Amino acid sequence: MSKSEKIASILKTLPTSPGVYQYFDETGELIYVGKAKNLRRRVSSYFNKEQTGKTRLLVSKIRDIRFTVVGSEAEAFLLENNFIKQYKPRYNIMLKDDKTYPWICVRAELFPRVFLTRKKVNDGSLYFGPYPSVMTAKTLLDILRRLYPIRTCKHNFKRNDIGTGHYRPCLEYQIGNCKAPCAGIISEDGYNAMISSMKEVIKGNISGVLKDLKAQMMDHAAKMEFEQAHLIKQKYDLLENYHSRSIVSSNTLHDMEVFSFDDADSSFYVNYMRITQGAVIQAFSIEMKRRLEETPEELLSLAVIELRQRFESNVKEVIVPIELDMELDDVRFTVPKKGEKSEVLNLSIRNAKQYRAETEKLRSLVDPERHAMRVLTELQNDLHLPTLPEVIECFDNSNFQGDYAVAGMVQFLNGKPNKKEYRHFNIKTVEGPDDYASMKEVVRRRYTRLVEEGRRLPDLIITDGGKGQMEIVRQVIEDELHIEIPIAGLAKDDRHRTNELLYGFPPSVVQVKPNSELFRLLMFIQDEVHRFAISFHRKKFQKGFIHSELNNIKGIGKQTAEKLLLEFKSVQNIKTADLQRLSEVIGPAKAKIVFQHFHE
Repeated sequence: MSKSEKIASILKTLPTSPGVYQYFDETGELIYVGKAKNLRRRVSSYFNKEQTGKTRLLVSKIRDIRFTVVGSEAEAFLLENNFIKQYKPRYNIMLKDDKTYPWICVRAELFPRVFLTRKKVNDGSLYFGPYPSVMTAKTLLDILRRLYPIRTCKHNFKRNDIGTGHYRPCLEYQIGNCKAPCAGIISEDGYNAMISSMKEVIKGNISGVLKDLKAQMMDHAAKMEFEQAHLIKQKYDLLENYHSRSIVSSNTLHDMEVFSFDDADSSFYVNYMRITQGAVIQAFSIEMKRRLEETPEELLSLAVIELRQRFESNVKEVIVPIELDMELDDVRFTVPKKGEKSEVLNLSIRNAKQYRAETEKLRSLVDPERHAMRVLTELQNDLHLPTLPEVIECFDNSNFQGDYAVAGMVQFLNGKPNKKEYRHFNIKTVEGPDDYASMKEVVRRRYTRLVEEGRRLPDLIITDGGKGQMEIVRQVIEDELHIEIPIAGLAKDDRHRTNELLYGFPPSVVQVKPNSELFRLLMFIQDEVHRFAISFHRKKFQKGFIHSELNNIKGIGKQTAEKLLLEFKSVQNIKTADLQRLSEVIGPAKAKIVFQHFHE
């Protein structure tokens, strides 16, 4: 039986129930796991539709299909996630971390300890977390210990020995960091009351704890016990300050989760926030790498399942920025458009964008070459270039109403400015403001010289203009010099902002996301060549004003010379102007001085 016949027979046996499907290659290795509301429809779509890119490659490797029927879509999501974790198929997205995140543990023991740990053990203890950073967990734990002086020692206390003199208070008791439950100075009920309050703070139920502290403070004050009231007020202020720094809106936002994302082509950045009583008690961001052409909906759905499992969440309301085609038992998905929930979602989106910016910046600092190669590879793939565009050259013209015409060329090597190869050009053969002719001249001069000297040609030429500039460059490169260099163009919108990358002849628009790293590189190249050309033009323009023959005329100052040059464009035109025309520009007195200087 051929491959196609085998696949066709399997497709006929697939049920229409929800479930999980598995793809195997010719060696029997599991290469992909997916979930579906309708197994037959979903799996058949891989073979009945024309696929592209990596998905087409995946389909070409499928030799066997197995499936597992489940009772609901929610079960399919969970089973898919478990299979991915267990088998790690090469074509599946995985949320991987290179570290173990910390938990806050409330130990199941007499006079429980509360401490940080990276190991979660099934010993009856309570674990809260995981926390995205040790600093976050340590900060919370430090506040808890300042509020509640519980023990930090590792003694295994025996109830019969408590308060009998078998244990003696240590230094921690003397300095006020522990209530010495071992010596019976605080009862077991009193100690456990502190532990209960700590649990509420960790869970984010801070309002109730604050209310209880305020009641104790007022009670002591009514009894004239002002010292005790002051100590409780200090704790109240400490906890209230911590709570206020976590508040994102108002106390009307109760138990909910927020998921948002920032999409960056090959990477997908997800932010997760847990909110209780208007306060963020957990915040976490993660990067996902695309393996196939997964949509934002698919990636976000996977992140929701994974992170809810990781944080052992049973929250009933989940805020998301887009509609998700998924159902979870007893979970309501909300896409807010306005109000407090929308504000919280926007906060999460800002966190996702910030995480992406930090990740990309760190990646470029730690491994700049790899970062640059990744962006250049993306450009190569988008334009279907024959080689990686390691050397990119870009041109721009600048002139003032046709005078002082110059051009600038910048070269980028491996995604970075190669300033030793920057070049200025004085336009020599063009009269008047003709950008096309000027571009043709400088491109001809640049690449004629490179060819004559046998030097390396660029892998890509970018014009700071649209289709017209691209055609001018093509005429020189292909028709005159008969060399092959790919040519792209950067077009601008009505507000003079870059909005399109053009490529090919006839040129067509290449879609580049405005917030992508590739778009930022193209913007940088365009801004750099514009800056370089303008700075040279400005110097030449100023030099023409300052070092002209007009400065040698007694009685004619700099401002008058500038007026004349702006009007007549050159000293030669001023020489040939009659007295009346000069008088119209600078007045009869100064006009007479200028006219006599050139005609006597």
